Amino acid sequence: MAATGLSNVAARFGDEHSSFLSARRVAEQLGVTLSELARLIGVARNTLAAKSGARKVDNALSNVVRILVMASEMAGDENRAVIWFKHQPIPGWGGKTAFDLVGEGKSDRVLAYLEAVRSGVYA
Repeated sequence: MAATGLSNVAARFGDEHSSFLSARRVAEQLGVTLSELARLIGVARNTLAAKSGARKVDNALSNVVRILVMASEMAGDENRAVIWFKHQPIPGWGGKTAFDLVGEGKSDRVLAYLEAVRSGVYA
């Protein structure tokens, strides 16, 4: 996806009062609570709301947003991408979903899988 396309789609996840991603918007898109999102990205729940933690939260959310953007592009729909992210096991990972892998700190593996699929490699 072109950088401008990525930034336009990712802008939906931005905080309207700052240049950082919005944990609330990402949680709403995924249909999870802020506590569940905090556990998923490996930060404390209070860090999501603290202004001092904005950069840390932004860094932690960035891979989740990249995964959702890529999956949305490939699935053609944000809702399908969320369903895939939460429920579709990724081949070769023992029944684990993208949600599971991100929770284990392996979002880079999910991004690599999506890149391979997008390039035409059956993964």
